[in-house]
Amino acid sequence: MVEFARNVLGYRDADHAETSPAAPRLVITPLACSLVGQMQRVVLVPRTRAARLYDVAEATEGYYCNYGVNPDYRLQFEACGLRVSGVGDEGEIRIVELPEHPFFVATLFLPQARSTQESPHPLLKGYAAAVIACREARARLSLANP
Repeated sequence: MVEFARNVLGYRDADHAETSPAAPRLVITPLACSLVGQMQRVVLVPRTRAARLYDVAEATEGYYCNYGVNPDYRLQFEACGLRVSGVGDEGEIRIVELPEHPFFVATLFLPQARSTQESPHPLLKGYAAAVIACREARARLSLANP
């Protein structure tokens, strides 16, 4: 989010409150309530990559964080193509994605924390599928243009 704010929004002074609490433009700020060790609901936004991958309207995820996206920047992020695809009960940003990217999905939770070999997390399965699709597309391109 910090890099997106710096390089896409043009906010060179964008920063994270944990590492630079005195920075003039904090796009990542302390949460009102720590989520460390908590399981919370994520409401998935219809017609997003995240919603397609989960294939449900909501999920419960485990969190290990004290910081989140500053809601003051949400409209600016969205105006530049970053799509909010999952929110908490109060509308807090939990998942974002870049729809035009092969697979850019960022979460406030850790998908790998509830993923197992027998039951991989939907976002990790989606990431693996995107990697395979990109590799296959590159192989086809190489064959077409030797």
